[in-house]
Formats: sequence, C-alpha cells, structure tokens
Amino acid sequence: MAVALMMGATTMAKELKMLVVKTSPAVQNVEAQTKVKDQLRLTAGVKKVEADFSAQQVMVTYDADKTNAKKIVAALKKGGYEASVVSDGAPSEKKKVPVDATSGASQQKK
Repeated sequence: MAVALMMGATTMAKELKMLVVKTSPAVQNVEAQTKVKDQLRLTAGVKKVEADFSAQQVMVTYDADKTNAKKIVAALKKGGYEASVVSDGAPSEKKKVPVDATSGASQQKK
C-alpha cells in the first residue's frame, strides 16, 4: 500500500512552464495588469501572472498538463490584447549549487 501511495504522488507532479509575451497594447500600469490577470484567471491551468512594466512583458506560469501557450495567447486576444511569444519554457529559478551531503559544504567551483 505504501508503494501505491508513493507512485500516486509521483504521477501528481505538475509540469509548470513560464510563458513570456509582449502584448499590444502594452501592459504599462496596474489597471491593465489587473485586466490581464482577470482575463487569464479564466484559463484553466494558469497559476500566476506577473507584468514587467519596464520590459513591457507579461509572464504567465502555467500547468502544461492543462493549457499551453496557444490557449493563453488566445485568452489574451479575447481580452483585447495581441500577444507575441518571447519565450516558453521552464520557470526560471535561481541556480542551485550542489551541497556535499556528508559535510554540508558547497561544491561550487571557484
């Protein structure tokens, strides 16, 4: 039974991706960001929406098992925004440095 539970937990792992798009009109203020967030909230699988006003980009973290870039771009279009994909891939994470399990020392190369 323990094996079945462990296998179930492994199959439940979600593949999160991050889509970065440039929109037209550009999302340049909080009001526009709220409009985009509200529109994308209706799209199954969208987990997080952020806007970078200076880069004029919208970053969407989504569950790849439930949606994809094409559906997100279509949702933006339905909300009045044309979107061009800048990138679509794994969410960016800080670089992880391996640690020696026995000593706890960092194995970062100098």
